[in-house]
Amino acid sequence: MPVITGFRHRGLLVAASLIAAVGFALSVQGGRWWSISDVTLGPLGARSPFGGIGGFSWAGGSTQWERFGVATYAAGMIAMLVLIFIAGALAARRVPRLAARTAIVAIGVAALVGSRFAAGVPRNSLPFQLDRGFWLFTCAVIIGAFAAVGVLRQARRPA
Repeated sequence: MPVITGFRHRGLLVAASLIAAVGFALSVQGGRWWSISDVTLGPLGARSPFGGIGGFSWAGGSTQWERFGVATYAAGMIAMLVLIFIAGALAARRVPRLAARTAIVAIGVAALVGSRFAAGVPRNSLPFQLDRGFWLFTCAVIIGAFAAVGVLRQARRPA
């Protein structure tokens, strides 16, 4: 496995990988993709201050939308795990080519199912407003792709 010699680039890629991993974790576990007053909706369901955690049935969403929510959660967690692995390998002065390729696939799948989940929000009389989870997920996709491509570009350079 080749060794990365440039500390400045390695540090930037480690930071980008960890920032993207945190973004994925906060966006899918923290929920809050949409909000309606005090009620928030995320990939795993709705959360309200008076009723706790609940499902999507009251929002008028389809079962396919619920499945895309669960798929978004799973894809975000997998992308987070792979990005943490990349950061660890980079910190150990290794070039994790296979992990970077895996991250590109995981981030691509997360972007695909996340966009389907975001586009599938029910169009009814409820005033859904985008919240921080959607924006964190979007930023995590962009920053994670930057980190994975940066690792692959670094791997081409001779040590």
